Amino acid sequence: MKKIVIATSNKHKVSEISVKIQPFFDEILSLADFPEVGEIVEDGNTIEENSFIKSRASFDHTKIASVADDTILEVDALNRAPGLYTARYAGENATYEENMTKLLKKLNGVEDKFRTARFRTVISFVDGINDFHVEGTIEGKILQSRVGSNGFGYDPIFCSTEFNLSLAQMNSDQKNQISHRGIAISKFVSRIKEII
Repeated sequence: MKKIVIATSNKHKVSEISVKIQPFFDEILSLADFPEVGEIVEDGNTIEENSFIKSRASFDHTKIASVADDTILEVDALNRAPGLYTARYAGENATYEENMTKLLKKLNGVEDKFRTARFRTVISFVDGINDFHVEGTIEGKILQSRVGSNGFGYDPIFCSTEFNLSLAQMNSDQKNQISHRGIAISKFVSRIKEII
């Protein structure tokens, strides 16, 4: 395949996905290259729906194969919140810091053993012929405070069960091996290889 559009303007997501899919495409674009698309309203009831809303909107506009991801954080003690509101937990234009602060406040006083959580990422692909989606999950817990300076989003307060480190303490190679997005991207690459 010659071109693909990563259906986001988020630089962090673009770089995480680009690194893995680069060998399979001559040109990798993002929605930053198509500002006329504007903001895509994610009004689905599941992360699968929201992911496909983005990849389909991108494909419909550009007529170029498009990939999109949607990620949610589920915290068991909060009845799986923030869930679909992960990116805007503290409000419509909330910063990463504001989202983390709200989550830590909500869990104030909750013991470590009850702070279990997971990240789920769904990646969808739309080219009008081979539409599909894959999912990656990572189990962990929400820390009492921020630890580490790498990554983005909730990384400083999410501790991986497997490594007992926050995602923000890991370098990008470590994180890509075990993270929800890393797992989903690996599954996506396997499917792309089959299609090619």
